[in-house]
Formats: sequence, structure tokens, C-alpha cells
Amino acid sequence: MESNKFTVYQIFTRLYGNTRQARKPFGTIEENGCGKFNAFTPSVLKQIREKGITHVWYTGVIRHATVTDYSKYGIPTQHPAVVKGRAGSPYAITDYYDVDPDLAVNVPKRMEEFEKLVSRTHRAGLKVIIDFVPNHVARQYKSICKPEGVRDLGEDDDNTQGFNPERNNFYYCPGQAFTPYFDLYHGEKEPYEEMPAKATGNDCFNNAPGQNDWYETVKLNYGVDYYAGQTPSSLSPLTTQHSLFSTWQKMTDILLFWAAKGIDGFRCDMAEMVPAAFWAYATQKVKEQYPDIIFIGEVYNPNEYRHYLASGFDYLYDKVGMYDAMRDVICHRRTADAITWAWQQTDDIRQHMLYFLENHDEQRVCSDFFAGEGCSNSEGMLVSGASIGRKAVPALVVNALLQSNPFMLYAGQEYGERGMDAEGFSGRDGRTTIFDYWSPVTLCRAAEGTLTEDEQQLSNLYNKVLNIALKEKAVTEGLSFDLMYAQCGRYQRQYAFMRHHGKDTILVVANFDDTPVDMLLTIPAHAFDYMGITEKNYKATDLLMGEKYSLTLQRDAQTLLHLEPRGSIVLKF
Repeated sequence: MESNKFTVYQIFTRLYGNTRQARKPFGTIEENGCGKFNAFTPSVLKQIREKGITHVWYTGVIRHATVTDYSKYGIPTQHPAVVKGRAGSPYAITDYYDVDPDLAVNVPKRMEEFEKLVSRTHRAGLKVIIDFVPNHVARQYKSICKPEGVRDLGEDDDNTQGFNPERNNFYYCPGQAFTPYFDLYHGEKEPYEEMPAKATGNDCFNNAPGQNDWYETVKLNYGVDYYAGQTPSSLSPLTTQHSLFSTWQKMTDILLFWAAKGIDGFRCDMAEMVPAAFWAYATQKVKEQYPDIIFIGEVYNPNEYRHYLASGFDYLYDKVGMYDAMRDVICHRRTADAITWAWQQTDDIRQHMLYFLENHDEQRVCSDFFAGEGCSNSEGMLVSGASIGRKAVPALVVNALLQSNPFMLYAGQEYGERGMDAEGFSGRDGRTTIFDYWSPVTLCRAAEGTLTEDEQQLSNLYNKVLNIALKEKAVTEGLSFDLMYAQCGRYQRQYAFMRHHGKDTILVVANFDDTPVDMLLTIPAHAFDYMGITEKNYKATDLLMGEKYSLTLQRDAQTLLHLEPRGSIVLKF
């Protein structure tokens, strides 16, 4: 059985390595600082590798809209009215052929600095993933770094036509100026003008997006006539005509440009908002030249999963299924059998599903909006993020070890980062900002070697789990057997399963309860037959804590196991 087991470490690049402590809300880059490509030294990358990480997703690499002025380097300025935050969203791309100047020490050599980062990452034994943002660009998109002979997005558009499938890269509202339903302006000398208005990135096809729309972006045209009620699925299956669409060609060329830089994979933003027919075309073109490159799709509609996998994606977010289920189990809104339900929904494509507990879109586990819940213990004392983070360790153990599919970790998660700062545009929403210049406290302490004892212990637990996921063949290549059906509903906040490969068997039991439990675990006869396990007395070692166990395993018999509050055991025998 071929293994798809790897761990992605998502790093919001501008935050990582920034140890400036000012943390001024709405602060400038000069006030709050910014992480750089060169923060990822060989030593730092080695430490990341030792966590059990195999792939680093450098988020926010491609140049995007910002209010920071780099005009002295020939980089066009962006109007503040159509930039979210001072730093700007990394998903409002202004030049697909450039990298973010914020991340460079020497701005004119910013691409060279990125290329060196790719080389350093590879030398550390890690693979590189970057974002590809196919659905939308910044309102003031203009490439200054495109290769010779490349026509810019929108350069040949006929903006008197709302929709032109072959020629136009954007959708237009002919004769109507861009007039949002809210006040965009904050004292700028000149208002932002756009005539005619372009359609907004979140499928807002009028000239007046609202404050909750992606008003800083414009929608790219892949040949779907939304004005006529079409949807992305209207372009399936692929036809020769579609491959002649201007946007298809330009975006495929962009993928090839970055693949030539040595990139190992793309995390494709809002992939389901782009026709699967395009992905079938583009992934084929890229993989013809770079067969080992991977495509990870942000797809939220389970009904579309198999459609997008058939169109060339290697992996898809498992958000609506496993993430939502796991979040509810952690917070005691659902019982642990929700985990069984979640993996069963994608059992036929399980090797393609990317599990995660955090990413830049989701709230931090340790935030007040997730597992924090006020963050005080029974004595009213403030509880550290790392202590709260232990609530999610059972979920980490299950997500990382249940199947042979990949897992994703968001930088700071392993230290108990709470995401409860009011950084500026982002506000106090339980997420780490993607719009502001900032320095998360736990990442600063990790960089400085001053983690608290709780934070270090939580980090050590993450390291152990991820290295088990990376190194144990029972996990990377073995069979998986969910044991919960055999417990006959006796346990609502515990979850158990087995993994098996060759002579190795691993029994994993996770306790999502806040109290200890003595669990009489039944291992059904079918597990012995399916996994080829022999009935006998076993000596086992808990791979998390190193403790030794003696187990007698018999068909349909019960084994007594003690679990600490929010504790897990990973027994190898």
C-alpha cells in the first residue's frame, strides 16, 4: 500500500520570525516589524523537520495588495480603500510573477531571496508548498515582473461587455462605477475610482459589494456565464474550446512559472469556485513537466470532492466532515462517534483527505471562541494557552494517526497560541491576523527559546505524535480499524482504533473527557481477522509516555485501560 502520510506545517510567512514586541493595533511595518525569508535559517528549518514535519506551506509569498509604499523600487502603490489592513490580505494578489517585498531584506533581490529559501528548505529535507489563488486578484492588479511576451490579466479585456468567455479575464458592470454599500474612505486625498466596476471575488456580480464581501478583490473569468445563471460545473467536461480561454492559458502559465522555481506543491485557494474543467486542463499541463508536484484544494462541498479529485487534485481539505466533527467533539457538542461518521463519509477517498485542527481561516483551538471558554480554572486563575491546548491533544492523536492521509499543523498551534489579539483590521476574533503586521507571542517565545514550561510540554507532545505519524509503518502504510462499534455505545467521549502493518500493531485510545476514565475496551473478532492479529499476551509500550503495558488480547474480550483527563495512549505491540 502506497503511503500518502505527510505533515504540512502552515507558516504565515510575515509573522514567523518577527520578534518585535510593539504589537501596536493597525501598526505600520516600521512600528510592528515583519518576518523575512531569511528568518528560515538552516537551524530553524532543521527544528521544523525535527517536529515531524515534511512539507512547509509558506503562506503569503506572492505579492499582494498592501498600503506599505514600495514605489521607490518601481512597485505600484495600492489605494488604501481597497486594501484590508495595513499589510493587506495575501489573497488579494497584485502580481502573480512577483513575491511580497515585505518578506525581503533586499527588496530589489526579493525573488532571489525566495529562491534561496526554497533551496534551504529542500536541503533541510522539507518540501515547499505555496498558495495559488485562482479565483480572484486585487482590484488594482498590475504585473511588473511578468516574463517578456506575457499579456497581463485584463490587458486585452473589452470592458463594455459584462462577460466575454474567450477574451475577458474579468467580469464587468458596463456603465456602472464601483460604488460599495459602505464608506471605504479614511481621509485619503483621492477617492478610489473604478469605471466600469468589476465583479467582486466572492461572486458578487454587481457594482456595489458590501462590507462583508471580498470587496478588495475582483473575480477571474474562466468562461462561466454567471449573468446567465451558469455555475462552474457548466464547463464540465473539458472541450477544446475551453482550453483556448485567455484566463485558462494565463493561469496555467503562472502555475508553470512557480513550478519551475522548484515548488513541490500548490495549496489552491477556494478551488471549488473555479471550474473543475479548468483544473483538469491545468493540472495535466503542469504534471506533464513536473510529475511529482502536488495540488491541495480548498473545497468545502463534500458533493464535489470526487469531482475535483478526478480533475487532478491530489488532496482536499476535510473541513465540513472531519474538522467540524472534531471541533464539536473537543467542545462536547457531539459524542465521539461523530468521528466515525466523518471518516466513513470519505472512506473511498480517505487517502486524499487533508485533516487539520487549525489554519489561517479557522479560529485557534485555544481561543475563547473554541476550547478556551473564558480561560479560567475552578479557582478563577487564568489558564495558559498551552493548558487549553491539551484539550485538543486527543483530537491531534486521532487526526494524525487514524488514517494514512496527510495532516496539517498551523504554526503556533503546537505552543497553544490563542489568537486573541486585536491586531487591527482583523479584530479579536480568535484567529491570527492575515491582514496586519504582528508578532504572535508564542512564536516569539519559541524563536527566542523562552517558551513557558507548559508551552514546551505541549510542543513536545505534538512532536511525539507527529513523529509517530511519520515513522511508524503501522500508521504510514498500515490497515486501520475503528473499534467504536464494538463498544455498544458505552463510551461517549472516548475514541479507539487500531493500526496494523507486518508484525507491528498499534492501539490508540483517546479520552476527550475532562475526567479520568477506566475503559473496558472490547476488541471484536473481526479486528483479529481483518488485521491478522494473534490472540495472546502482549508486551506493549506507550509511544507517547514510554510506559510499559501487559495486554491479553482475545476475540470479543475486554481489556482494561486507564486514561487521564484529555489523555491518550498509543500502544505498540
